[in-house]
Amino acid sequence: MVSPRLPLLLNGPVPERIVVYRPRSDADLSALKGVHVHIVQGFKPDVEAFTAQGFDVTTFAEGHFDLAIVAVPRAKAEARALIADAVLRADQVIVDGQKTDGIDSLLKDIRKRTDVQVVSKSHGKALRFSDGDFSDWADPGPLHLIEGFTTRLGVFSVDRIDKASQVLVDSLPDKLPARIADLGAGWGYLSRAILAREGVKDLHLVEAEAAALASARDNISDPRAQFHWEDATKFKPPQLLDAVIMNPPFHTSRAADPALGQAFIKAAAGMLTPQGQLWLVANRQLPYEATLASLFGNIAEIGGTGGFKVLHATKPLRRTGSKS
Repeated sequence: MVSPRLPLLLNGPVPERIVVYRPRSDADLSALKGVHVHIVQGFKPDVEAFTAQGFDVTTFAEGHFDLAIVAVPRAKAEARALIADAVLRADQVIVDGQKTDGIDSLLKDIRKRTDVQVVSKSHGKALRFSDGDFSDWADPGPLHLIEGFTTRLGVFSVDRIDKASQVLVDSLPDKLPARIADLGAGWGYLSRAILAREGVKDLHLVEAEAAALASARDNISDPRAQFHWEDATKFKPPQLLDAVIMNPPFHTSRAADPALGQAFIKAAAGMLTPQGQLWLVANRQLPYEATLASLFGNIAEIGGTGGFKVLHATKPLRRTGSKS
């Protein structure tokens, strides 16, 4: 996050050229008003929100800045890579995060390399420093931590196949409909399994995180695959689909948010033909059945484990969206 701690570290005139790494769309950037602010963000809903506010937004930083601000993400390795890039590109660096984001651990590590000014407030800290060697924290680029797959820092399940996706793959039939979307496709594990089934003619991989979609492109070379850097809840396919298959996310922060998965379900229903089908996997405690019942005529649990359930829904009751 970018927090109320930020103004406490901006002593004197605000620098003219500032880059902010990975802020969320609800970040308070009012302390930076009146100067040029460049946003580095790869999550499409946040990209759209900052673009609408008039900010320059790219997925990677370029050039030199007077000040770099790093909004600490959840993954420590990603946070370190952002800090390393910030040190290379800016005269001054501010790192801002909550205790739950691991800011205390980062402070301990940064203090081993340089002098740090620290502000503590609102269950977090903001750190300011101006030098230090962080080259060993640099982004390594494409990772090969999972046999047969490429991932990148900042993607979900960077070093292992997600258990829920594995459960879903194990529950899918051997033959699938022709036109399919994988909503929230991540780095492509589920999509590759879909393309291995009989009957598939077109598969739309819809993913909001740019790093994940780049990895999916590395992992899937099948010409039937089409890649979309989009918010899945807003995606409009070129024509109505025969099926949606998905492992929808259920949080954008550390707290679970069932409304996000419910939004995926509603979006999926709007993409389907009247004969369309939906397969999804979810944690057992997530309350998706009521949402499914309001949108589909038939719902069945077709597989799962003690922690996950695989649901199959057919006969969409109403539909909106793309032309057939």
